[in-house]
Amino acid sequence: MAMMQVILRDDVPNLGRPGDVVRVRPGYARNFLLPRNLAVEANPNNLRAFEHEKRLALARREAKRAEALKVKDRLEQLTLEIAARAGEAGKLFGSVTNLDIERALAARGISIDRRRILLAEPIKELGEFAVPVRIDADVEASLKLKVAAE
Repeated sequence: MAMMQVILRDDVPNLGRPGDVVRVRPGYARNFLLPRNLAVEANPNNLRAFEHEKRLALARREAKRAEALKVKDRLEQLTLEIAARAGEAGKLFGSVTNLDIERALAARGISIDRRRILLAEPIKELGEFAVPVRIDADVEASLKLKVAAE
């Protein structure tokens, strides 16, 4: 059975990631991968073009990662303070959520989407907390948060 080489343009489960050169059966390539634009035939022209694209993507990813590491440093040097109304014994009348943290960071000029602030559950008491923040796919920072009485 003859096999055919293709370059993947997209993530294909159980086959590979974008940029991988894989060997597949001609029918699979012709009937599934090529019509859905998931792959291109691995000929010398396409290989050259793809290498160039891959270098650009890698450079973009490196730049994004460097930016994420800068944000991580800023976050980890910071102690964010949020004032909340609290009753006796340090219980809050509401709670501090990732939205409150997002707003407090924005006030400091750091914009981070609240979905990236990984609070297991809203904070309901005064004190100091370490809040994990996922800045990039593989960059996570630990934000020091101090919840003080208003």
